[in-house]
Amino acid sequence: MSASTSSIDLDTRSTVPAWQFAQETGDGAGGWRVEWQLRRHCALSPPQMLGFFAVLCVISLLVASFFWLQGARMIMSFAWLELMAVGAAMFIHARHAADGERIALQRGTLVVEHACGKRIERVEFQSAWVRVEPRSGDRSLIELSGQGRRIAIGRFIRPELRRKLADELRTALRRSPQAAQAI
Repeated sequence: MSASTSSIDLDTRSTVPAWQFAQETGDGAGGWRVEWQLRRHCALSPPQMLGFFAVLCVISLLVASFFWLQGARMIMSFAWLELMAVGAAMFIHARHAADGERIALQRGTLVVEHACGKRIERVEFQSAWVRVEPRSGDRSLIELSGQGRRIAIGRFIRPELRRKLADELRTALRRSPQAAQAI
């Protein structure tokens, strides 16, 4: 009978945290960068929605044309009214389909961008001076504040995951090279 043994390295833990929301990369200049992309969940992108609307228009107008040729003249005006209402609803939806929040930490600066429709709010913080705390409770939006500025984030993730996002932000801020020098 033979026995073989193998050595297993039990300390395979990495010093890099397992990011759930963030993506850690180099910043292109030999530095460290962590980025969070928080987006609205949409089943269809704006180009897909435009294609769907075009198909809907063709089918609706073909059916309305058939009945119009049969003598039901009012059907065409109702078809146009329907298409205008659906088009307006799809336009409003598509306008906010690209809403989101982008948070980037690199070279001692935390940049937060919140896009809602065509409006983009951008706030920059020095990473050593940022406070990360819930706005009112554990499941509320996360408020980033520092140097007289503040912004609320976390609109596009489920409330029960906001605490995990706040923990990731705190971890990244502690690991930031400039934050370590300030301590």
